Amino acid sequence: MPTDVEIARAARPRSILHVAEELGLRASELRLFGDDVAKVDPAILAASRTRPGKGRLVLVSAITPTPAGEGKTTTSIGLAQGLARLGESTCLALREPSLGPSLGMKGGATGGGQSQVLPMDRINLHFTGDFHAITTAHNLLAALLDNHLYFGNALGIDPRRILWRRVMDMNDRALRGTIVGLGGSKQGVPRETGFDITAASEVMAVLCLAEDEEDLRARLDRILIGFTYDGEPVTAEKLSASSAMLALLRDALWPNLVQTLEGTPALIHGGPFANIAHGCNSVIATRMALHLADWAITEAGFGFDLGAEKFFDIKSRIARLETAAVVLVATLRALKMHGGVGRKELAATDVGAVRRGLPNLEKHVENIRHFGAVPVVALNRFAVDDEAEIAVVRERCGDLGVPFAISDHHGQGGAGAEELARAVIAHADPESRFQPLYETADAIPDKILAVARKMYGATGIELTRQARREIRDLERLGYAELPVCVAKTPGSLSDDPKLRGRPDGFDVTVRSVQVNAGAGFLVVLTGDILRMPGLPRHPLAERIDLVDGEIVGLE
Repeated sequence: MPTDVEIARAARPRSILHVAEELGLRASELRLFGDDVAKVDPAILAASRTRPGKGRLVLVSAITPTPAGEGKTTTSIGLAQGLARLGESTCLALREPSLGPSLGMKGGATGGGQSQVLPMDRINLHFTGDFHAITTAHNLLAALLDNHLYFGNALGIDPRRILWRRVMDMNDRALRGTIVGLGGSKQGVPRETGFDITAASEVMAVLCLAEDEEDLRARLDRILIGFTYDGEPVTAEKLSASSAMLALLRDALWPNLVQTLEGTPALIHGGPFANIAHGCNSVIATRMALHLADWAITEAGFGFDLGAEKFFDIKSRIARLETAAVVLVATLRALKMHGGVGRKELAATDVGAVRRGLPNLEKHVENIRHFGAVPVVALNRFAVDDEAEIAVVRERCGDLGVPFAISDHHGQGGAGAEELARAVIAHADPESRFQPLYETADAIPDKILAVARKMYGATGIELTRQARREIRDLERLGYAELPVCVAKTPGSLSDDPKLRGRPDGFDVTVRSVQVNAGAGFLVVLTGDILRMPGLPRHPLAERIDLVDGEIVGLE
């Protein structure tokens, strides 16, 4: 059986100009990166800024992820290809992969099998340089901050209360905590700091939530970088940093147009993680997909409790987006793991384990309905799946009153996703209006509690002394009415990655609450979540190589 790389390499994609023409785009509205990638001018949205667009938006999410993998991106691509095969005008809007996972343990994020976006290797490694631009803009602000301290600190910034760290697009645990400015008086002011991964950068969130260049500038201005000795906030605007940052982000603001294996258009733009950030592609790309096609297919990172919750409570709230349907991806392998089966035994038929794992799926269906959205369950099929196991899932979805479809998009591409595409067409409700979990005017602890109870099934929340102190400061500074972005393990509905299935009777521990003033949300750190991942013992980078001009070893 050919690998994903071999399938992608054998593909013969259309000229990107032809893909753009299918969407009604003119060559003058594109910036070409070879024959198969183009950036699209956001100015095309200027005429439709007062309306969300003509298309229907479908969000693809998943049950709680397991090491077995659920195939959310692959399903999104397969669904788009399935809709296109049925004659529907369709455009994908996906996130860009981060080099950290691509070279680490998780691998790339361009789909798999017969449901991939092209060019697979370029998208997974550097692409059009958006991540590099975000990294550079973020670190420019850090450099200007340290330079300000070195040349007299006219603003009176307290080095002990600086919030702004540096970033890089790589998993590197050794950089989580660092000391800068060592080497004597000519080398800067010594202070503690550290690195986060670029996907967790506030600049990434700012880019992905900005509506246009003017909004991007305003959000960059508002970024909070620290406090003065008198406790007053210091923003990027006060360091005169945001104009140069905006210049560095000029090209990164343009969404990237590519295509699937079957030629379906795909906009790939922005890449925040959902466990440590808000987990959605850019507002501009989503609106562009809605404006250019009748169906816009997008996804949110990890399970519904993480990325999709933030899609609704942060992205949809800010961008005024409405969702016609939510596709909830599940696999028999994942259900078995939630039912207590070890990874090595997943290939064996076990109807009982599937049944025991269903409460996790049931909770996510419940979560979708919390937002007033229409759920459609998609079973991502594998060759070893047993009909009796499938019947258990189909029956339970019937009991829940949820449309159910089997999708074999990995093996058959769009043809294998036609059943899912028909289910989405039949059940999508373009008149649905999303209902937030909380109002932004609610107290900060109440907003966190609403997410913990309604999304995770928690009994309550435990605020550490540090979190309580930070909440008081945020209220004093006027940030209390921002939505919350909870950083939590993706491997469980709880904040304990070891608890699979549908845990209950637990509290969520909140150890810190920080503000992303430019992005416009509060970051709530729970459990042991880290904003700079580490590499595994044997990272995928050990297998990647360049052979005869071709990149090999990517997954």
